Amino acid sequence: MTGSLFKGNFWSPDILSTIGYDSIIQHLNNGRKNCKEFEDFLKERASIEEKYGKDLLNLSRKKPCGQSEINTLKRALEVFKQQVDNVAQCHIQLAQTLREEARKMEEFREKQKLQRKKTETIMDAAHKQKSSQFKKAMDAKKNYEQKCRDKDEAEQAVHRSANVANQRQQEKLFVKLATSKTAVEDSDKAYMLHINMLEKVREDWQSEHIKACEVFEAQECERINFFRNALWLHVNQLSQQCVTNDEMYEQVRKSLETCSIEKDIQYFVNQRKTGQTPPAPIMYENFYSPQRNAAPPGKTTGPNPARRGPLPVPKHIPDDPDYSLVEDYSLLYQ
Repeated sequence: MTGSLFKGNFWSPDILSTIGYDSIIQHLNNGRKNCKEFEDFLKERASIEEKYGKDLLNLSRKKPCGQSEINTLKRALEVFKQQVDNVAQCHIQLAQTLREEARKMEEFREKQKLQRKKTETIMDAAHKQKSSQFKKAMDAKKNYEQKCRDKDEAEQAVHRSANVANQRQQEKLFVKLATSKTAVEDSDKAYMLHINMLEKVREDWQSEHIKACEVFEAQECERINFFRNALWLHVNQLSQQCVTNDEMYEQVRKSLETCSIEKDIQYFVNQRKTGQTPPAPIMYENFYSPQRNAAPPGKTTGPNPARRGPLPVPKHIPDDPDYSLVEDYSLLYQ
């Protein structure tokens, strides 16, 4: 960029107006403010990344996650926890990187601020000098115009007194006229001098204005380029973070691919098996069998012993007082 856009489009017909210059300065201030906002954005994002990384680190190291798993799935979970830990560390590192980018943005802002200050100081002085000299020129003009009016009045007074005034009075009017003519000549010279000085000041100011426009446009080109590159770098860093995270999670996926259901089941069986003989059936035991209490319920002592036959039925002896039939008893007590 040559600066032609700025220096050709920010003028004003009013010699005292600084509207064009003020417009440029306002734009540069806005640009500097935008850089500060992005700088603050980076710092805030860095804080978020750091907090997320630390929270993820605490989660990975302190929160149980399948801690009683065994064999291949256990190894996959260990890889998972380690990669989550690595991802957390990457987010903490990203936070440090973002703070460094924010620092670079701050340094750039300050550098441009110092560069601008030199030009602004020159332009402020040029504006003040132009305004001061313009005021002096206008005051000189007013004085010159007043002296011209005074001379015209003196001439009219001489003409009016040609026939009526006495000699002494006419002499006074001629003296006043001569004095007014001299005052006009002096004020005219002063007026011309101040106009010439104003033109010199105006030319100097115009030259400085053009230089300032070129400097400011070059600065704005640099700022936009720096800001654009900073934003580009920022999103690249975020993208790289995603790629790095995915690479770490890929390690978890690869570990899960080696996880074998059959091996984990077999591993559990080999480590925790309790026997291959199931309990024997629980058999019926006759209360009157002498073998009834030979073994505790649920356990066997070998082959089942041969059962005795049914008990003999007692003979019916009605006259025996020690033996009664069931029919002789009643369940109801009288």
